[in-house]
Amino acid sequence: MKKLIALLLISLISICHLYSQNKTSEGRVIDNNLETLPGVPIFISDTIQIGETDLEGFFKIEIPTDKHKITFKYLGIDPATIELIEQCEQIEVIMMLTGTHDFETFRRAERERKKKFKLLPEIHKRAYNKGIFQLDEPCYNREFEPYFLEKEI
Repeated sequence: MKKLIALLLISLISICHLYSQNKTSEGRVIDNNLETLPGVPIFISDTIQIGETDLEGFFKIEIPTDKHKITFKYLGIDPATIELIEQCEQIEVIMMLTGTHDFETFRRAERERKKKFKLLPEIHKRAYNKGIFQLDEPCYNREFEPYFLEKEI
């Protein structure tokens, strides 16, 4: 009976330990002009910083297995929130430079931002062809994030 209880306790502790493990991912962050971005903070849950890029834009981070969204934020650049796919270990992100839109309506500014966003897969291929990225396609999902909700505009 004691052996059974001990075995049960050991298996429960092992399961709890496996559940709380982290996943290691690495990658690179560049802007839409293919320039590296040093010192970009990397967040989970929008507030917990888990790392930042080095001088060449590379990073290596530990991500809790229960977290699938990562946010990259940098001054003068639109934040990039990505949703990881299960087997994604190489994360290569292109961040869009923030532009100013003087004398334009909010709708027009959002349309221009969305046009830039739709060019990101093409920019990713160019970065791959130049040897900046290791993968020809990103291994994560990313959606356009408008500055303003449709009702506000």
